[in-house]
Amino acid sequence: MSSPPELSALGPILRTLREAGVVPAVAAKLEGGIAGQARAVLDGVLREVPAYTASGNPDVIPELERHLAAHLDMACGLLAGRSGTELDFVRQHAARRAEQKFPLDAVLAAYRGLHRHLVDWIRDASLAAADESAHVRRVVAAVTAFTNEYIGVVSTLITSEYVAQTRLLAEAEGDKRSALMNTLLGGYDESDRRAAQLLRRAGYLEQRQSFCVAIARSVDPREMENAARAQRMADALTAVLANAPLRYLVGVRDNLVVAIVSGTRRLSGWTAPETRIADRVYPLLRQVGPAALIGLSNDVPSTSHIPRAASEAQFALDFADVAHRVTRYADIPFRQLLVTQARDAVQSALPAWLPDFLAANRKSRGALAATLRAYADADMNALRAAKSLGIHANTLYARMQRIRDLVGLDPLSYHALTEMLLSLDCVEVDAAGVH
Repeated sequence: MSSPPELSALGPILRTLREAGVVPAVAAKLEGGIAGQARAVLDGVLREVPAYTASGNPDVIPELERHLAAHLDMACGLLAGRSGTELDFVRQHAARRAEQKFPLDAVLAAYRGLHRHLVDWIRDASLAAADESAHVRRVVAAVTAFTNEYIGVVSTLITSEYVAQTRLLAEAEGDKRSALMNTLLGGYDESDRRAAQLLRRAGYLEQRQSFCVAIARSVDPREMENAARAQRMADALTAVLANAPLRYLVGVRDNLVVAIVSGTRRLSGWTAPETRIADRVYPLLRQVGPAALIGLSNDVPSTSHIPRAASEAQFALDFADVAHRVTRYADIPFRQLLVTQARDAVQSALPAWLPDFLAANRKSRGALAATLRAYADADMNALRAAKSLGIHANTLYARMQRIRDLVGLDPLSYHALTEMLLSLDCVEVDAAGVH
């Protein structure tokens, strides 16, 4: 007899049954009733394992019945000494259940029901087929060992195949999600049929949709270099977004967690627009743990604008801190937006007076720059500015005269003051006068 290598441990048990006259005679008593026995096992499984009847998949129960019948046929083949018996049907069933996301514990529960039925069915037939000289206890023990070994092997096999198939499916889904995210974040040419097909299949080209992007990282950015920690951050974002009727795509990209969120902008051209997606997402993101910093974009009206939304989210993330863990692009003051975005571009165009001013400001330990900012904060009221600085008004005027001599502009005037403050913002002068 040739049996699958996984069932090699059955050899000694089958020899014992052969010596008792059970094998191969018992096979004839079993084979005629396989269809009826499969139905009986199925009925028992459906009573004991509610996942099968609760499933909305019409193929689950018929496939289970065929699978149970294949096991009964396999057991008969082993007891008859047939060659060429294989366990491919177990692997195929595992792959099918994994593809359908049917729970593995329900499959294993069905195997336990099969086990109980096999023991009774084979034991009764074996006792009827055994020689009169056969020891009853020895036959019963051998049958019990046979069914235990068989169910143990196929349970292990179906578990390993189910897990392996689940991993393959997860990897394929991850590849699809990565391709989709790369297409959305990188931008795409509308003439690219492959990209359009990918987006259409995923539902991203539906009408009346709005999109926003959230980008998150740990308070300590070094933690994002650890793949497991980055994935935990992604899982945390996924968990909070799952509480809203929104579509979301979450992934790790360049050591940051990126979430592309979309929802219906309006039900039809005749209905009022819904609340902005970013406004719906913001309170959810605030539920992510205190170790996360998150930037959130404004809404954009189509997939072609998602790269811009990603830039906004990244910009907002740069402003996030432990006091403002979730920062919306819409909440950043316009002056800060203007200065931050222009800072690198205007370095070569900064005014000629700035180096002399910065040198004098360092010598004064930041007093000159602080005076300008206090004067602006006081709505150009010199007395209020002096009070806020804790100095006499004459001291403030003396500093302003010093600045006028250095710069050649009158800091008491609006336009000159604005130019000086914007210049200082572009070189990020701190309270100590250092930039």
